[in-house]
Amino acid sequence: MWRTLAERPLGNRLFSAAMSLRVPYFGTVLPTVVDMRPGRCEVRSPKWWGVHNHLGTFHAIAACNLAEVAMGMLAEATVPASHRWIPKGMTVDYVAKAKSSLRAVAELPVIPSFGSEPFDLPVPVSITDKDGLEVVSAVITIKVSPQ
Repeated sequence: MWRTLAERPLGNRLFSAAMSLRVPYFGTVLPTVVDMRPGRCEVRSPKWWGVHNHLGTFHAIAACNLAEVAMGMLAEATVPASHRWIPKGMTVDYVAKAKSSLRAVAELPVIPSFGSEPFDLPVPVSITDKDGLEVVSAVITIKVSPQ
C-alpha cells in the first residue's frame, strides 16, 4: 500500500490515515509516515492539544506511541511475509522537553537474515523536535518468528 500511495499527491497522508484506522491507538498522535522502506521508517507528528501534558509539552507516553508507530511501520516494511513480529519490550530515555512537533526515525543498522529460528530484534528509534534536538531515545525489541 505504501509503495502504491507514496508517489501520489497526498499519498503519504492517505496511507497514514488508513494505518491509523487499522491501528486506532496510533491515531492519537496524528502520525504522517514520510518514509517507509526495509530497515527505515520516518514518521512525523504535530504538537496539538491531544498530546499535551500538564506542562503543555508533548506527553511522554504520546512520544512512546510515536516511537511505536515508527517501529511498527519499519517492521512491516522489513519482516518478510514468511515471518511475523510482535513487540516484546521497550526502553525509553526522555532526553529533553518536547516543545514542538516531533519526528521519529526507526532505523536498523543492519537488516537481519530471516531464517527458521525465532529471534529478538532491537529496533532503535530517535525522536527529535523541529530543531533537530533529540528529545526521546528508545529501543523497541520485537520477537520475529517464522509463521
